[in-house]
Amino acid sequence: MRFVIVGAGRVGMRTARVLREEGHDVVIVEPDRTKVERLREEGFAVVEGDGSREELLLDLDLEEIDGLAALTPDLVVNFTACMIAKDYGCRTVLRADDDYREYVIRKYASDVDEVVYPERLGAVLAKNALLGGNIRAIADVAQEVQLVELTVTEESPMRGYTLSELEMPANSRLLAFGKAGSPVEIPEPDQSLEEGDRLVVIAGFDVLGDVRQLIVGGEDAQQVAAAAAGGE
Repeated sequence: MRFVIVGAGRVGMRTARVLREEGHDVVIVEPDRTKVERLREEGFAVVEGDGSREELLLDLDLEEIDGLAALTPDLVVNFTACMIAKDYGCRTVLRADDDYREYVIRKYASDVDEVVYPERLGAVLAKNALLGGNIRAIADVAQEVQLVELTVTEESPMRGYTLSELEMPANSRLLAFGKAGSPVEIPEPDQSLEEGDRLVVIAGFDVLGDVRQLIVGGEDAQQVAAAAAGGE
């Protein structure tokens, strides 16, 4: 597949390298001549210039491009590049520069297929380091929703129950399940919960504590287990 990356900063370069390693054709658009020369020495196809300029993007034959990711720190450049690319049928990815703009673009900008906010991902990694143990943040899906991976412990009130008996709190949902030492996959209702098993859950911040207590264990575990199992 063929992709255009607008912006050769930290995020743009990591994205370009991953795509190239996977065998895709990548063209980078970057106005900084020093970066352009360095990228060409690395073997990248690079166009020097402003990625928001229509004439520059059209010279890349956008009809033949599968996707464009506008990943500069400049929101105006990113949004303009995505609007132009979308008109030619490209899949578009835009880098936002704060939480509010991420929210607004996701809600109102039909010319943008995906919005990424790299600072949020950095915060997720920091949370993982701080949380440690048996809960791992995967992504902040929105301002009040998080995707987490939880590991069943010996203290889990649901240890020994099946997934069909696991009643998640409101505003949460089980997305994937993996036995200890195995990849996560689509959950099956008759799978049992044992120590070391992992569950991927999407949940609102208001119920994350309840979800953790239910799957990992903690204070008042017996009450949580009774509620989750229908009061048995």
